[in-house]
Amino acid sequence: MSVTAELIKGLVEAGIHFGHPASRWNPKMQAYIHGKRGNVHIIDVKATARGILMAKKLITQTVATGKDVLFVGTKRQARNTITEHAERAGMHSVTERWLGGTLTNFRTIRERLKRLDQLDKLWETGTIDTYSKKMKSTLSRERTKIAQNLSGIRKMERMPGLMVIIDTRREHIAVKEAKKMGVKTIALIDTDSDPDLIDLPIPGNDDAMRAIDLVVKELADAAIEGKSGRAAQEAKEGGDGPRRGRSTRARFKAEDGEKPTDASAPAAPTDESTPTEPAAAEPVSA
Repeated sequence: MSVTAELIKGLVEAGIHFGHPASRWNPKMQAYIHGKRGNVHIIDVKATARGILMAKKLITQTVATGKDVLFVGTKRQARNTITEHAERAGMHSVTERWLGGTLTNFRTIRERLKRLDQLDKLWETGTIDTYSKKMKSTLSRERTKIAQNLSGIRKMERMPGLMVIIDTRREHIAVKEAKKMGVKTIALIDTDSDPDLIDLPIPGNDDAMRAIDLVVKELADAAIEGKSGRAAQEAKEGGDGPRRGRSTRARFKAEDGEKPTDASAPAAPTDESTPTEPAAAEPVSA
């Protein structure tokens, strides 16, 4: 069985082809709908598999160039899956709540993460025990709140190269921020969503836990593959790659700094008794 056929079989078993009732559909999803069963739209599984394969290729290429992927899914069905697979792939995730400005005001988000590091240090060093009971309780609540909302992007030092989103209607703020900041998006979209808002849509059931788990797992595997390519490229450039030649400016400086070594040139006197002009004394200020 080919990889595509095996993938399609897994998608059907996970129920990814079940869409929303026909009364809730978005006409822009017409190209991804195979038909109707009763009053429920049936999604074309071939289009889903095609979207997954294209997304995997894009993720692998992006991660191999040194950029990271941000997985976003705050609905109950997606939280545990995204957290598990994002950590497995060494990528970033948002599973509790998308804070407005996570991308557009990233500097402020980094400041809150620095605050979290400061609070963690209080507990690690035991300094928190020197605070009063009331202050300790206040700092504990602050620490818990920041960690709950931002722990998934704690190691994200710069803008992600890609965003993987589950349910674009729920994560509409994240979609808008990604578009504004020029971050490419990949999303699992149901029949009630707008595919025009996403760079690479994957049509499918965004409510079924098994379907979400299968899609996120495939994309996380692609990120792992991209990291392997990134490591190989870095090793090649660092070890076996050709050494960079000296720049023209550096070469000119080196030539200017060289002294003539002509044997016919008179040698400088080396006698220690050679008189030298005494250095002028520096004025001493009062």
